[in-house]
Amino acid sequence: MTIEQNIGRFYINGAWVDPAAGGSFADVINPATEQSVAKVALGSREDAETAIAAARAAFPGFSAWSAADRLALLGRIRDVYESRMDEIAEAISTEMGAPLAMAKSDQAWSGLGHIEATMTALESFVFEEKRGSTLIVHEAIGVAGLITPWNWPMNQIACKVAPALAAGCTVVLKPSEIAPLSGILFAEILDEAGVPKGVFNLVNGDGPGVGQVLSSHPDIDIVSFTGSTRAGILVAKSAADTVKRVAQELGGKSPNIILADADLASAVAAGVEGCFGNSGQSCDAPTRMLVPRDRHDDALAIAKETAEKLVTGDPRDPSTDLGPVISQAQYDKIQSLIASGIQDGAVLVTGGRDRPEGLTHGYYVKPTVFGGVTPDMRIAREEIFGPVLAIMPYDSEEQAVEIANDTVYGLAAYVQSGELEHARKIARQLRAGQVHINSPDWDLFAPFGGYKQSGNGREYADWGMRDYLETKALIGHG
Repeated sequence: MTIEQNIGRFYINGAWVDPAAGGSFADVINPATEQSVAKVALGSREDAETAIAAARAAFPGFSAWSAADRLALLGRIRDVYESRMDEIAEAISTEMGAPLAMAKSDQAWSGLGHIEATMTALESFVFEEKRGSTLIVHEAIGVAGLITPWNWPMNQIACKVAPALAAGCTVVLKPSEIAPLSGILFAEILDEAGVPKGVFNLVNGDGPGVGQVLSSHPDIDIVSFTGSTRAGILVAKSAADTVKRVAQELGGKSPNIILADADLASAVAAGVEGCFGNSGQSCDAPTRMLVPRDRHDDALAIAKETAEKLVTGDPRDPSTDLGPVISQAQYDKIQSLIASGIQDGAVLVTGGRDRPEGLTHGYYVKPTVFGGVTPDMRIAREEIFGPVLAIMPYDSEEQAVEIANDTVYGLAAYVQSGELEHARKIARQLRAGQVHINSPDWDLFAPFGGYKQSGNGREYADWGMRDYLETKALIGHG
């Protein structure tokens, strides 16, 4: 089977099936060309309910598997995934515009990394423990409805599916209908790896057609959602009537505090590159850079030089650093927010409205840096999800912390300092699920999730597994 054959189908109960009668299709748009590359089937309530029924029927048998057997299954999934890395990178680059090299080294790699991290966690995970005469048992919660986004498609699929399977849950996955190609590839991988019938199911579709069914259906025991805070609120409201568990990874407006003792040149340059990576389409991107007021002008000069070195263009060109943003709607939103920054009086350091010079089509955005940004400006408060950096001056460390925490979000934060203990002190004061000190490597074993309106629950490795487990006390077990 190939992705071309399966793009218009769903994977339900161990087979590729056609949509129920009356199903519709949507174009998958390559954001670099603005052209349709495929038509994906959009599922209906009937399709979603068929997948849920298959997962429910498979749950008793699969949840009884030993941890060793689930580990072996994940190992087979890993091996097949690794053999198809080039296809995965190609699919991701095509559907959401990531430069092809980055699509393989970061986007596709992250899926493999999550599978391997989950395997490591499963090897040592304690599912049963004694407390006196009571036995504490951690067992699979049931059927998991997983709703994943378009910006890091395989990362989010793998960091949900792998821990759910490791915990013994069965799964219904709804990837983003905007970027469905990688999800279809993932279903092919699991099929080739020998996942039992009904254990993993894929139904493409939009939020009202499939997402709402997953979040509200009484036979879904947990819904795990990654996406915007607005959509996450709707998922939570839909889930409330059945009192199911809801895990959410939502928006962010992450601060990056550069302390006075940091190496300003390297800290600002790294901050710009971190903000603009994946064309700014990362929920944990360091989009607010806080610098000492007396170093503000220097920071703007460094940021300008760094941003203007970045090449925006064709994702297939090896020299490209930044590809397009995902869609016309996202492009228009970013342009509106850039305009608001100018209107509100922020200093436009580089970039600005419209496409970069020489690009006449594709959803390309100029890498944009604003200086002199104040906390009341829209660009300081709203999640832009594009290559736009707001540089904000502060007068004291206390004020920097106050500005950093003055947001409805709390997904990630960043601290740069020449003294590790100094950075640690500031990091402890930040209200965020992850705080990155001095640009560390990506840690797939660290819990990932947010405070406040950035969501609840935690993902990655054993942290992800815990969301898919119930805790039972056998009192008097002896």
